[in-house]
Amino acid sequence: MKVLVINCGSSSLKYQLIDMSDESVICKGNCERIGIDGSFITHKANGGEWKVETSFPTHVEAFTKVVEMMTEGEGAVIKDKSEISAIGHRIVQGAEKFSEPCLVTDEVIQAIDDLSALAPAHNKAHAMGLRSAKAVFGEEVPNVVVFDTAFHATMPPKAYMYAVPYEFYEKYAIRRYGFHGTSHKYVSKVAADYLGKKPEELKIITCHLGNGASLAAVDGGKVVDTSMGLTPLGGFMMGSRSGDLDPSVVGYISEITGIKGNELTDYLTKKAGFLGVSGISSDCRDIEVAAKEGNERAKLVLDMYFYQLQKFIGSYVAAMGGLDCVVFTAGIGENSPTVREGVCAGLGYFGIEIDKEANKKRGDIVDITAEGAKVKTLVIRTNEELMIARDTVAVVSK
Repeated sequence: MKVLVINCGSSSLKYQLIDMSDESVICKGNCERIGIDGSFITHKANGGEWKVETSFPTHVEAFTKVVEMMTEGEGAVIKDKSEISAIGHRIVQGAEKFSEPCLVTDEVIQAIDDLSALAPAHNKAHAMGLRSAKAVFGEEVPNVVVFDTAFHATMPPKAYMYAVPYEFYEKYAIRRYGFHGTSHKYVSKVAADYLGKKPEELKIITCHLGNGASLAAVDGGKVVDTSMGLTPLGGFMMGSRSGDLDPSVVGYISEITGIKGNELTDYLTKKAGFLGVSGISSDCRDIEVAAKEGNERAKLVLDMYFYQLQKFIGSYVAAMGGLDCVVFTAGIGENSPTVREGVCAGLGYFGIEIDKEANKKRGDIVDITAEGAKVKTLVIRTNEELMIARDTVAVVSK
């Protein structure tokens, strides 16, 4: 069974074709600048890579080109699109309407579109992608939607509610949703397998640290709390996102700058975080280099980052009443020994101690736990596309 995994943005279409018999990636690529001059596709398959400039007025043309790249020329991996058994789509926001993956219908697409107010940069693009996929592949190929928010749907009200008038929750669905759920789900399951235990037996904190980042407290296989909130802007500081702020800070910034509404949200999403504090870059690698060279603002960024992560981890230990395992994943979590060491250095009280030599290693699963430490610390390479493919197979098999 071959599953095509899709992640649609407003001007991009990332894809992977996965053979579920052995969960291997057959090909992958990205259509960029959809609806913009200078559009192109990058396709990787059969050990080669091809970049082709072509016109993508809409996502329909992008999907059509993806099919062409998979079926024709040196990058061909299938004879015909009929070899694709199902298509799995990553959807950022499912709100309370979608708590698990499901088959796509016109009603489902409309519901995803209707949730765009909660994820304006994502859901409308996802809806366009879904309609385009159906137009290119037809009704005979089942489409499945997998939601970033779904894994967090097990949070209790005490964790997801905000202390605003209750009518804002009832009328406008204002609450904590959490994101990166597919990644948190994948690495928590891999951690349980590695430890030889069932997810139901473990208390795990998963740290998805990338340019966008979030933590999740996974107790017995279910999320009881997570750091991101109504939108992916919440939580701790990120590459260019502020994370949580005193609401008065937002009001005051608006007052002194004249920046308001969605423009201010966009500002705090793209100009804050590592970039805003350092004045250098939103990339953690650049920040680490600058800190080593003596840049005080870069050092401050790392100090803030470590401290905020330590606070979240400590609070999640309290929320779960204990801890068995911490998992680091995603771009920074998987690739920065400096960040892992900096975060764990302040957590010995909870039984989290790492082996500095093991912390330098790379791999799909790396155990960096110090000898005698009470809590396991793992670095696990996330694979959201594979998790989406697995969820897609589970849905179409029912």
